[in-house]
Amino acid sequence: SDAIDAMVQAYEQDIGPMNGTRVVVRAWLDVSYKERLLENGSKAIDEMGFGGAEGSEIVVLENTAMVHNMVVCTLCSCYPWPVLGLPPAWYKAAAYRSRAVIEPRSVLREFGLELPDSVEVLVWDSSADVRYTVLPERPEGTDGWSESQLLEIVTRDSMIGVAKVKSPTADG
Repeated sequence: SDAIDAMVQAYEQDIGPMNGTRVVVRAWLDVSYKERLLENGSKAIDEMGFGGAEGSEIVVLENTAMVHNMVVCTLCSCYPWPVLGLPPAWYKAAAYRSRAVIEPRSVLREFGLELPDSVEVLVWDSSADVRYTVLPERPEGTDGWSESQLLEIVTRDSMIGVAKVKSPTADG
């Protein structure tokens, strides 16, 4: 039981989603890294020393002002553990897994994310072969921020695509 507790603690507190936030912030600050990340997510993530069985093939999807990506695993709960840690309970729930592909905007609204109709919502279905993660859009008002400041605002949910990274001027 101590070994299991230690593993759970490692994935919750040390491995992820802190690894994912480091990947996102590096991409925001380093254009050449961002290009490598979007071209071959697994390889670029491995550059930072993050890897493992659940991350052997990770595709990184970029959110922009016009495209919002959202990740689900409709079969079970395939998830990129090396960069996001343990999957949240809602990610594994049948309701999320089935509704995310059928009515993604409704699901996003339930997470508090209302997107304009002009934004295209793309849903990506992870599998045992390919896992997806999102490179969230960097919020306005963060130019000149330090790496440590940026690390504080990236969330696991923004890397799954059910949330955006909040602008420093946004309420809440």
